[in-house]
Amino acid sequence: MNGNDRAIVGFATIGHSMFHLYELAIPLFIVYWLDDFAVSAAVIGTLVGGGLALIGLGAIVSGVLADEYGSKRLMLAAIVGMGGSFLLIGISPRLEVLAIALLVWGAASSLYHPAALSLLTRGTAERGTALAYHGAAGNVGTALGPFAAAVLLTVAPWEWVAVAFAAPAVLAVAIAVRFEFDETAGVEAEPDGTESGSNAGGTVPSTDDADEAPPTTDDADETAPSTDGVTDLRGFLAQSRHLFTGGFLVAFAIMMVHGVYSRGVLSFLPEILAGLPLFAPVRIGGAAVEPSQYVFAGLLLLGAGGQYVGGKLTDRTRTEYALIATYAVIVGVSVAFLPAAAAGIAPMLVVCGALGTFIYMSAPIRQALLAEYSAADVRGLSFGYFYLGVYGVGAVGTSLAGVVLTYGTTGTFFLVFAAIAALAAGLGGLLLVRFGEE
Repeated sequence: MNGNDRAIVGFATIGHSMFHLYELAIPLFIVYWLDDFAVSAAVIGTLVGGGLALIGLGAIVSGVLADEYGSKRLMLAAIVGMGGSFLLIGISPRLEVLAIALLVWGAASSLYHPAALSLLTRGTAERGTALAYHGAAGNVGTALGPFAAAVLLTVAPWEWVAVAFAAPAVLAVAIAVRFEFDETAGVEAEPDGTESGSNAGGTVPSTDDADEAPPTTDDADETAPSTDGVTDLRGFLAQSRHLFTGGFLVAFAIMMVHGVYSRGVLSFLPEILAGLPLFAPVRIGGAAVEPSQYVFAGLLLLGAGGQYVGGKLTDRTRTEYALIATYAVIVGVSVAFLPAAAAGIAPMLVVCGALGTFIYMSAPIRQALLAEYSAADVRGLSFGYFYLGVYGVGAVGTSLAGVVLTYGTTGTFFLVFAAIAALAAGLGGLLLVRFGEE
């Protein structure tokens, strides 16, 4: 990568680690909220789902603002807001205040991803590699958040731990403001105005390949309609209508289905793991340690490798093939979860590791897929819709998970979510057959 690529990746990886540090710490707090507020999993799932829904709804606004005003300021504001929301969570005396705090967290978090992914896909020459590093850094935060929460919750009340979680945001902003870069260098690199590294056909070529054989006008019109930008409500509606045609419509459906699966499974996985005899609490030095919390943090850390592999796959193979294969594995892992738990600790750890790896392997694959079916000058808007699907619609998964666990069994839970992952694989097949090049 060149110097501008490295600066963008460095800046974005800080923000991405912060986003997932806060997002994936919340499932560990859920275990304590269920006890302290004396409510069902269905109620807590709905409250957390409200915050997740705002991430999706606010992503549209973030995408439009990123297209009009750039990404850096939005990403910094997101970090500040996420840290502040955890401060509010920590001082929540009642369930109603906690609900408001979770909505603040969702609103602040919504600013990050559309702005960041727009920056990465418009500003870097090596898009697939940039997405891979960005995704891997997100999983470092994904693992550090639950791990830090698990350690601190062993020795302190959850309220104090939530307040302490405001500190990483302050440090992250102090470091991130020092980065300088050109936000559109990746697009400007092409003499004809087409995006460097974009290919509607399915794979993302290297910069050299893009220079030698840029997409033709016909190819670009088929999958990524051009636009004059989104400057008002009329422009927003017009460009949205252009986006929601052909392959983009199916790709958006995949984002929604993935959101339902990942938000539902990851939100309640710590609670499910804590209920398994394999991970019964252990007393160390007078303190009760929950092994399930460390297993959860570990499987998320493995997702960093999955993110990197997924990003590299988008540079080396057709994106639709990578997506279908990834969800096929997720279906198998979901079905195998409870049999593995009955078989012993080793099979259980293997299944947990595979679950974390492949859930996050899909992220750069889905990001590259959406980029291939949208125009560069509204990439922020397209990623706004991406996160509307993953978090806004995906928030339904958190409520669904809570309801299934409240009124059904853990076995039912995994069968329901395996079927959801199978639907994502099927939509990938539809995209390949219906809109892929011959």
